Amino acid sequence: MNIPSMQFAIRTLALSFAVSFLLLPVSHAQMGGSRTAASQIPNSTDQQQTEMHALTDVQRQPGSTVDPKEQKAYDAFFHVNSELTDKKIQLGNAFLEKYPKSIFAEAVDSQLTTAYYDKQDWKDFYATADKALALKPDDVDVLATVGWVIPHFYNPSDDNAGQQLNKAETCEKHAIEVLATMKKPASLTDAQFAAAKAQTATQAHSALGLVYFRREDYANSATELQQVTQNSPTPDQTDLFVLGIDLQNLNKFADAADAFGRCGQIAGNLQDRCKQSADMARKQATQPK
Repeated sequence: MNIPSMQFAIRTLALSFAVSFLLLPVSHAQMGGSRTAASQIPNSTDQQQTEMHALTDVQRQPGSTVDPKEQKAYDAFFHVNSELTDKKIQLGNAFLEKYPKSIFAEAVDSQLTTAYYDKQDWKDFYATADKALALKPDDVDVLATVGWVIPHFYNPSDDNAGQQLNKAETCEKHAIEVLATMKKPASLTDAQFAAAKAQTATQAHSALGLVYFRREDYANSATELQQVTQNSPTPDQTDLFVLGIDLQNLNKFADAADAFGRCGQIAGNLQDRCKQSADMARKQATQPK
């Protein structure tokens, strides 16, 4: 295969990925390598909520008090097992309807964003995320989640496709900025805080890698994805697959074969395709330049 034909094959593969990617059934376990899979969260409801919203902290004014009924309603919402998605959404919306000005409103919106994500209810997901960010623009959990979802469920045929990618990039860059200066929430130990920040930063850089890939900015995409996969013992399969395509487009075929090879060792929807792509990249690496 000559170089022009090779480049055509790579672009065809990238386009095929972009289209078929939208058709795959998506779950935390399949696509959310940088998000905590439901099966991996401890059974303790309190700990479950802490891990899912580790960096979201309710801010109270000094000397302020909360109506006991309002506190009780929030506690009832907070302690619902996240697997009971419909109940979580019902209680959250009921709370916001009754206490729209509550100090807990942003925390409720933040957790509802996750609930709508679990249901793949994208209309309510985006609407609720926007409400949460309007109340607290520095909510890194919401910023990182929205910025991650957009490029993973991206449709280039949408009228606002470019604007959505811009939004994702803005969200993730702001999340990274906030992480660099944020103070530890009182509810977390130093170790928990460091782990939560690292997980959120990984999610942000992973999302940026896919945003740049969607724009065919393969160099910047590769830089972001190498950062999150290079030393990770449990890299995300999608990150490795996209990284392989990036490296192919940059004519770094041996590195692409390595990325595809690592991807092919992970069980998931992309495993067979990664193995095939690894074979192609190895052949490309031996082609005379």
